[in-house]
Amino acid sequence: MKVIQTSLPGAVVIEPQVFGDARGFFYESYNQAKYHAAGITSTFIQSNVSRSANGVLRGLHYQWPNPQGKLVSVLEGEVYDVAVDIRRGSPTFGQWAGVMLSAENHRHFWIPEGFAHGFCVLSEHATFSYQCTALYDAKADASVRWDDAALAIDWPISAPQLSEKDLKAPFLADIPTERLPVFAE
Repeated sequence: MKVIQTSLPGAVVIEPQVFGDARGFFYESYNQAKYHAAGITSTFIQSNVSRSANGVLRGLHYQWPNPQGKLVSVLEGEVYDVAVDIRRGSPTFGQWAGVMLSAENHRHFWIPEGFAHGFCVLSEHATFSYQCTALYDAKADASVRWDDAALAIDWPISAPQLSEKDLKAPFLADIPTERLPVFAE
């Protein structure tokens, strides 16, 4: 597998080795030893799948306290996926990294704990897979507004379909500091 560093330390793109022929393809979507060698030593304890239509944007979501790291990939379709460092005290606080994920490119994106995460669907539909390092905790569920000008995320869509939760998400500057993750070196 190939590990591609993003502009955010810790957030990496994984390109698995894909073996294909006329019958289809095979690849390891996760191999603990290889991921540990790449610096991803977290244990995954919850797996989620979502399906969304073209133009849907989900995010930017995070949990605090009880943060989740997420290993994400696309099983069907194509999305633009974004991680935002929202850890108080981080040298990359407020910065983001985006990557195209699709069923065709087989890429995985590792979003470390303490980062907000979101994606928008570019294909007719997308089936999205999340491997999480912590169980979902409704009391810790939080979000940052997807179009926060201070973040200046270059989304490839301008008028996405949003949930009520995402429509009401606060700007990063309006989130009380105790509701943001803490950077730990």
